[in-house]
Amino acid sequence: MIAVLGAGLMGAATAWQLARAGHEVTLIEAYDIGHRHGSSHGTSRIFRRAYADPLYVGLTGQAYEHWRELEQDSSTPLLRTTGGLDLGEGRDPEGLAAALGAAGVPYELLDAEAAAERWPYIRFTGPALYHPDAGVVDADQTVAACVRRAVEHGADALIGVRVERVEVGERVRLHTDDRRELVADTVVVAAGAWLPDLQLPVPLPPLRVTQQQVFHFPQRERDVRWPILVHKDEAMQVFGLPSGADAGPLPAVKVAEHDRGTVTTARTRTGVVDPSSRARVSDFVRERLPGLVPEPVAETTCLYTTTPDEDFVLDRHGPFVIVSPCSGHGAKFAPLIGAMAADLATGRIEPHPRFRLERAS
Repeated sequence: MIAVLGAGLMGAATAWQLARAGHEVTLIEAYDIGHRHGSSHGTSRIFRRAYADPLYVGLTGQAYEHWRELEQDSSTPLLRTTGGLDLGEGRDPEGLAAALGAAGVPYELLDAEAAAERWPYIRFTGPALYHPDAGVVDADQTVAACVRRAVEHGADALIGVRVERVEVGERVRLHTDDRRELVADTVVVAAGAWLPDLQLPVPLPPLRVTQQQVFHFPQRERDVRWPILVHKDEAMQVFGLPSGADAGPLPAVKVAEHDRGTVTTARTRTGVVDPSSRARVSDFVRERLPGLVPEPVAETTCLYTTTPDEDFVLDRHGPFVIVSPCSGHGAKFAPLIGAMAADLATGRIEPHPRFRLERAS
């Protein structure tokens, strides 16, 4: 039996991939499906192909195919294409264009005047990269679809059950808070921000957990179709995307800082929005996104788990597969990560050197 700990995006996707391949799977989640305590909740996550790193450009293409497979298997629309913009002197639109071009990914590189003519509700001060394949993923629907289809494919799901103790012998014994003892051949650990706190006999890399804040700003014109956007300059890195239902019934755009957060743990995070972040993001919206009302209509917090190099952790150590596609950019890869984790759990592949627990020097 393969146990999967955690039913966020990565754990749910792993359970789905394993179950549909015919493996015996038990998915264990300490909270409810779709809970708000971690990193996988909400109706809006960015899907984009614009990376300077060829590894991730390639992985986004594979992820796209897996998203469409998941949509077909679950009969649920999950990825909505909107197109995407990269702008700001720190974002290097020209360099991103070269990376996309080398991978055969369609893009346009526009000067500020041409970009402003196409998107008059965004203020441009320099060149911008546009790539039409970007879009928005519904995280809530993805988790729900993966869990539902995993169960329909034969997986067991223990919801509201927490693993309190792990014993490693010839097999792994999982002791839960409801006095169960589960015996597994392999344990996939997809615990998100809880990973650093687990007592596992595994050499984890340094992991930094931060509480991030996100804000939803109403559109001035309801019928405008906003692209996703990533902006970076010397002061801050900001992302934006259509909000979905998270903002309420009227069209809005989710805007947040990527590179600032309050250091915390999964157990001690406050869930209280940092007012200084609200002020900075509202000022950014006022100055750079004139198509939005600069006062947020909704706001919330979530957790980042970040490695020093911002690469993922996806590796096997003995009977444990550690799955932490993190650092604030992993959601777009969820069904692909599920496939990679499933292959590690069943011994079909070796881990990518960049994603090993102990990185190559």
